Amino acid sequence: MTSTDLPEQDAPRYVRLTIELIAEITDEQALKSAALTQVEGDEYLDDEERAQSVEAIELDPSGSLAHFIDPVALLGDVPGVELTSATWESARTDFDPQEETWDEYQVD
Repeated sequence: MTSTDLPEQDAPRYVRLTIELIAEITDEQALKSAALTQVEGDEYLDDEERAQSVEAIELDPSGSLAHFIDPVALLGDVPGVELTSATWESARTDFDPQEETWDEYQVD
């Protein structure tokens, strides 16, 4: 191996993290209420984004849950790491907590 085969020390290195969570909604009304409060107080949403968020919350509890995902909180305090991009989605899924192969379930 020559020195040209080694990655440059100063070159940025990007890592894609894939995290899958399955959450049980135990109180849909409480979640919906909290999500609506969060959207109302979000100073970074413009009127169109706010309307889309409210619509998603009204349609499905998974739309409510998405408003509590904060990728900055996951990596914000990690030294030497800067979050460059983040996307996520939430959707209903079939899940049986008794099934050992839960990772084979697909999102609707």
